[in-house]
Amino acid sequence: MFVADICGKVGRQAAAHLIKPLREKHGVGYVIANIENAAGGFGVTPEMSRKAFSYGIDIQTSGNHIWDRMEIQRYLDTDVKLLRPANYPVGTPGRGVYVDEVNGVKIGVLNLMGRTYMKEIDCPFQVADHEVSYLRGHTNIIFIDFHAEATSEKQAMLYYLDGKVSAIIGTHTHVQTADDMITKEGTAYLSDAGMTGPHDSIIGMQKQPSLDRFLTGMPKRMTTATEDIKISGALVRIDTDTGKALGIERFRVDFDISKFNSALFSEED
Repeated sequence: MFVADICGKVGRQAAAHLIKPLREKHGVGYVIANIENAAGGFGVTPEMSRKAFSYGIDIQTSGNHIWDRMEIQRYLDTDVKLLRPANYPVGTPGRGVYVDEVNGVKIGVLNLMGRTYMKEIDCPFQVADHEVSYLRGHTNIIFIDFHAEATSEKQAMLYYLDGKVSAIIGTHTHVQTADDMITKEGTAYLSDAGMTGPHDSIIGMQKQPSLDRFLTGMPKRMTTATEDIKISGALVRIDTDTGKALGIERFRVDFDISKFNSALFSEED
């Protein structure tokens, strides 16, 4: 199961209360979650990352906002199960690929970031060649979180790696797409898994400051919204012998925060 961009305090609350029930309901064996927006919509702190594993998350991915909190840099070098995009240059803290094992089954996870309307970092396609080759030396089950703005770049990655990986799920836009599919070669795909957080918003942020920024061109202080909370993502079924995808289903589930104790979450945790 892939849990889409966890955004802000309410997104963390939704993940904390809903991931384990969803795991049980669907018989999920492994959970990947993008958490780069967990800290007020911008970055993630070491404490938040450590706590997120207790929600039922097995490995965490990220994207361009991973550097928004300076303290995360040292943490990335100590906890290999929080990934940053693998196509950042050599010498960047952390790593972008990991081989995990659950009940005797090895799972490869690769985090990549696009370059169209994004940072000019190393080519994600060339880095994918190298890292997928490495992963296929360990397992046929390979999952990619491709954090990118342009749908065309995400689709290009699908057909570049078609049949070589089990699934490519896009993140970054916070808007879930309706193009979930499995190719003839057995790769599951979704352009964007959406967002876990407040959907009565502009990609997770309060609406008025976002509107003002577009209307005036002036910078505004962005604060995460708090209404219409949902957990979003995709369920992917994979043949553990072949690594081919057998099914993909996007999901978006409402979270009624009034039924839970929100006081358990401080602004800092």
